[in-house]
Amino acid sequence: MSPTTSRTGVDVPAVAALVEQVAYHLVLPRFRDLADGEVTAKAPGDLVTVVDLAAEEAIVAGLRELAPGIPVVGEEGVAADPSRLDALHAPAAFLVDPIDGTRAFVEGEPDYAVMVALVSGGDAVAGWICLPSREQTWVAEHGSGTTRNGEAVARAAAADPARVLLSPTRHLDAQAAVRAAGDAVDLSVEGPLWCGRHYTALAGGEVDALGYWSGWPWDHAPGSVLVRELGGAVLAADGSDYRPTARALGPIVAGADRRTADLLRRAMGARSGAAG
Repeated sequence: MSPTTSRTGVDVPAVAALVEQVAYHLVLPRFRDLADGEVTAKAPGDLVTVVDLAAEEAIVAGLRELAPGIPVVGEEGVAADPSRLDALHAPAAFLVDPIDGTRAFVEGEPDYAVMVALVSGGDAVAGWICLPSREQTWVAEHGSGTTRNGEAVARAAAADPARVLLSPTRHLDAQAAVRAAGDAVDLSVEGPLWCGRHYTALAGGEVDALGYWSGWPWDHAPGSVLVRELGGAVLAADGSDYRPTARALGPIVAGADRRTADLLRRAMGARSGAAG
């Protein structure tokens, strides 16, 4: 193992530098500077810009140079060819979300992020999240903790009641269920919850739990490493640890601790199951 190679076999600082390079020098200069015709929709409500495409191309090229032989699965690449998701079954693979929160980026809100994750054996083992408009870069590696702008982060215990943010889809059912759980939760329904911004908010102690109704692997994998390295939990609908192997169609919850995450998971799961 070389001096720059981590326990995951990847040069973590070099990947961080690549993510920052793309975020600050390719994405940020186009923030609030998009021309007509540079924003389109892959599907109703699912925006993509020329910046998403350029950022993914740059990150994919950089990762292939840094870690040849490890396949790269990018959001925009999968949109063009869904079979590219099959690469997640390789022993290791990178996930790339070139702009998480594209709608925020298009609408001039600072809550967008550039994200990368490393998946090994089906588990997310390293994550990189850069929020250039907030001047934050978060990095986490399994067994090595979480950093923000190079400084180690220590997550405070969850508040009592826990501060919970829930994505808005079907939120009325979930709101009723969570409130029925008692006084342990202080629930806010916000939407949309951008994964880059809100996983880092959870890691930084701004909130105690997040509830999403679904998500692609590139959405949740980077933040899941940040949260777990701080003693938190990210759970799938059945209560197992979230694994970024396919699109999750049931609730995905993240919490400052497993108890808080499971409380939210049960509330969301009960209502989503009833709703079909």
